[in-house]
Amino acid sequence: MSNGIIRWEPLREMVTLREAMSRLFDDSFVKPFAGLVDAGGLALALDVMDTEDDVIVQATVPGVKLEDLDITVAGDVLTIRGEFKSEQKTEGAHYLRQERRYGAFERSVALPTTVVADKASTNFENGVLTLTLPKAEAVKPKTIKVKAK
Repeated sequence: MSNGIIRWEPLREMVTLREAMSRLFDDSFVKPFAGLVDAGGLALALDVMDTEDDVIVQATVPGVKLEDLDITVAGDVLTIRGEFKSEQKTEGAHYLRQERRYGAFERSVALPTTVVADKASTNFENGVLTLTLPKAEAVKPKTIKVKAK
């Protein structure tokens, strides 16, 4: 018959190296948005693709109008700014849950190469902003043909 008392063993309370590595793995890989969280919630998610002629950036900005976005390129850094605007609150109602984020956002990302911002094109469809930024001619690969004598 057990009296329900468990003897305290300090070594059992220590975190093992295996547990610490498991925690590190979970934080780094299992929770993929850990690096994208800012003080106000989830930051602007981006996809950046590198093609032969262009750098293509896609950003998910649901509910934001294209004219409310400010997009700048300074050197090799692209910055997208905007604001998720709050809808009017209904009189006499109180929130049971409010999870949608409102307020200003800004995301800067280093581009893999120099681009020509003046020739950039945009497409905005279903809350997804697509920027096509042509690469500068100086960084495009050149083919040299070798001729035999």
